[in-house]
Amino acid sequence: MQAGFSLVEVLVAILLLSLGILTLSATLSFATQAPKLSAYRAAAVNLASGYVERMRANAEGFASGAYDQPGSYDGLRSPPAVVPSDSCAYPDCNMVSMASMDFAELRIAVRAELPAGGAWMLRDKQGGIASGTDGNLWIVWQEPSIQALLNPTTSDNCPTEISSVFSAPAPRCLYVRFRL
Repeated sequence: MQAGFSLVEVLVAILLLSLGILTLSATLSFATQAPKLSAYRAAAVNLASGYVERMRANAEGFASGAYDQPGSYDGLRSPPAVVPSDSCAYPDCNMVSMASMDFAELRIAVRAELPAGGAWMLRDKQGGIASGTDGNLWIVWQEPSIQALLNPTTSDNCPTEISSVFSAPAPRCLYVRFRL
């Protein structure tokens, strides 16, 4: 009978132990990122909800097309420029200037809370005529790519105007359909 371990047995044990530790470290890195990804989605939900409520408060402006702004997603992380015409103060505030201010505040908030954040709003069209009450809103941002399971091209509902232009890295989108 032989006592002790041979060098080959020790090397095999070290190899198995190192493979287990590598798997555990990959799992832990994903587990530490998951709450951050969830926080991004929660922030997007709050921003979308707030913007829909602003449009609901200015339903006349929405119906007239004042909220038809170009999308603000550009894939950049720099803060958006603030234009003086994007402000609105009583008594000089009308439905168009209020819509412009609402969109400017959304652009700033989305960029502040989400990495490379932006927004895209599109009114429904019925028979070629834009709806005065129904629309679609996307809050768009970039997440660090961690796992192939979280590939945004397979899991998100980004509009084709964004997903066709910005593909590397592909953005994440929160889609909200609304009726005022």
